[in-house]
Amino acid sequence: MSDKSPVVIDLKFDRESVVAGLKNAFPGREIIDMALAENAGRDLSGSAYAVVWKPDPALFSRMPDLKVIFSGGAGVDHILTAYELPDVPIVRFVDRSLTDRMSEWVVLQCLTHLRRSLAYARQQKNHEWRELDPQPEACDVTVGVMGLGVLGQDAVRKLKVMGFEVVGWSRSMKVIEGVETFDEAGLDAFLARTDILVGLLPLTEETRGIYNASLFAKLRQGGALERPVFLNAGRGGSQVETDIVSAIEGGVLGAASLDVFEKEPLAPESPLWDFENVIITPHAAASSDVRALFRHADRQMARLEGGDSLQHVVDRMAGY
Repeated sequence: MSDKSPVVIDLKFDRESVVAGLKNAFPGREIIDMALAENAGRDLSGSAYAVVWKPDPALFSRMPDLKVIFSGGAGVDHILTAYELPDVPIVRFVDRSLTDRMSEWVVLQCLTHLRRSLAYARQQKNHEWRELDPQPEACDVTVGVMGLGVLGQDAVRKLKVMGFEVVGWSRSMKVIEGVETFDEAGLDAFLARTDILVGLLPLTEETRGIYNASLFAKLRQGGALERPVFLNAGRGGSQVETDIVSAIEGGVLGAASLDVFEKEPLAPESPLWDFENVIITPHAAASSDVRALFRHADRQMARLEGGDSLQHVVDRMAGY
């Protein structure tokens, strides 16, 4: 492999952020930005790297010398499920800024539901002065985090700092100091302990539709929050939205905060918009910092060209 191979950029992000991020990015390399009309029919042979988020379906077939695909986000299901892929490594985006943003969202949503902020906002709108009971503390509430990768483990640590009891679940057992963890066989026991369920799972065949009526029915009822709360900032395909609607309407769930959806953007006619106890955010919990993404990709390119191994390579069989 020659040094300083060109890098192809195909990111369906906000255009201004990509343009700003490309300034001074990838020093010494030719950058081929596929959003520019001049590159539409360009010969991409010789380009070893692609940094992508929901790229053109034909992109990879136009890159015969492709060596590495860099995902523009922590998730890679948009690549694994939508394209015929060459046999090259796929690298996830792992960065402090993305991790911190996700944990901020998770902690914010947990505190919002703990402190009954939605109910107080409704009272403010109605000019109503009334203190709500009960008033549980964080230590009275158990948050169950499903998905214990980089994002999940950071969320666990920060939730514990806020005083929540925290348990964790992943398909294979993970060991986290000071946190009780469960594996696939212990899912029911994990759910029975959980007042606030946090979804941070990758999307795989095993996790598709995992957040469904059967799972919600196993969450703890009658805890400090009276009814369980569901948060999902992982992948939209892991939830069954009709089951979320039914669980909210039937009181199986007391509230929810959703950042990801089966189909995005969320359809205007979705009933999820109109529940007073559901918070909707537009897949913005951990938006990729484009400059950080490019720095991450550049570091990995330098490692590979220097004879070192890539980091954060996706296991295609596992799906993450």
